Amino acid sequence: MQNKHNNLKKWFPIKERKHNIIPRKIPKVSEGEVWWLAIGENVGVEMNGKSEYFSRPVVIFRKLSHLGFMGIPLSTQNHSGAWYVNFRFQNKEICAVLSQAKVFSTARLYNRLGQIAENDMLKIKNGFSNLYLGK
Repeated sequence: MQNKHNNLKKWFPIKERKHNIIPRKIPKVSEGEVWWLAIGENVGVEMNGKSEYFSRPVVIFRKLSHLGFMGIPLSTQNHSGAWYVNFRFQNKEICAVLSQAKVFSTARLYNRLGQIAENDMLKIKNGFSNLYLGK
């Protein structure tokens, strides 16, 4: 519990800086791009960021506006089941954690890592549709 409290105290100044980003400095995003994102120190089962920036890679699932997008956090841990889609990105095994999909502000973005392959994006879309829409 103390460690969680300490992490939250470290996260708040980063969150505040991200919140105060000038809109013209917000990067443009496209579907299928992978970015480092300040995901934060979160609550309960929500996925946390790593390192001093509380960040992790996220794939842009759907652009909603120039200020926000729906993203799916990525992990290097291999998982199986309906909540996950495994694929290769930049010669590494990566897992899209579908259960952690959510809307993010583009102000949380750090740097672009690249674009995932079209067929892998299709796998993620199909996995998302199966999980959330029962298709």
